[in-house]
Amino acid sequence: MSKFDPYEHLKVALNPDGSLTRYIRLPTTPATGENTQLVGQSAASKDVVLSEEKKTWLRIYRPAKLPSNDKSIARLPIIIYFHAGGWIQMSVEQTVIHESCNLLSSEVPAIVVAVEFRLAPESRLPAQYEDATDAILWVKDQAVNENGDRWLKEFGDFSRCYLYGVSCGANIAFNAALRVQDMKLEPVAIAGLVMNQPFFGGKQRTKSELKLATDPYFPLPVIDLLWELALPKGTDRDHRYCNPFVDGAYKEKIKSLGRCLVIGFGGDPLIERQQDFVQMLVLQGVLVEARFDDVGFHGIDMIDTRRAAAIINFIKEFV
Repeated sequence: MSKFDPYEHLKVALNPDGSLTRYIRLPTTPATGENTQLVGQSAASKDVVLSEEKKTWLRIYRPAKLPSNDKSIARLPIIIYFHAGGWIQMSVEQTVIHESCNLLSSEVPAIVVAVEFRLAPESRLPAQYEDATDAILWVKDQAVNENGDRWLKEFGDFSRCYLYGVSCGANIAFNAALRVQDMKLEPVAIAGLVMNQPFFGGKQRTKSELKLATDPYFPLPVIDLLWELALPKGTDRDHRYCNPFVDGAYKEKIKSLGRCLVIGFGGDPLIERQQDFVQMLVLQGVLVEARFDDVGFHGIDMIDTRRAAAIINFIKEFV
């Protein structure tokens, strides 16, 4: 693969100042707004500023049809969502992500708080973990503030918050869950983590990485480049942001994680890392539900609606 250009594969170019030019412009969808009549829509959505300084924001979703118990509205779990994109691309306003959040909100059903975090390499790790922590603390603020967000206060169950991430977003969910253990979150409680095709790495190649090195969707040179663009300068793939198996004080915190759902596909070069990750969680005493399918590739749920629906069913059962 010596002639393979990962920048060309990703349709990006690195600029002299260290920023990226991103050549692909995916379609975007605006939020419905808070007071819109929802004709033929499965969920309502609105945008909220998280940090003006960091230019981060949230898109919040609620089901169009709210479930009720004994004529009163049943409280919904709150899912804090971190999108895919290999650290360097994608946005919650892009139609493919917006529609998946609509579906997640209506089908589970749940209040979904989708986080527009900063991208690498303009903002390298741990910026994305900081943005995730900001989002979790924002949810807490809505619970304790009498003027907090109406959707969360009226329809959300703050004692049932879940962190859900896809690919790099799953890495963010994992690391954010470790970070917030030292913070007072009451009345918010993190009830569980959903990690869909989590993006981890390491210097030592796994068998699945070598076997699938020329994978058409997620080849090894692309995986390496994404880490090169995302990790702190001067570090390598054995940094704990990339490799959760390295020893460190944070390892003790893993024991205190709540329930975890891990999803993966056999045709993903990362599959062995994901399976080893599940084993590590189990050995640390974490309650883990693993859903691995022999068939499928990294990001299959973004183009295969049947797989996307199956994953939402897994999450619905878990939540």
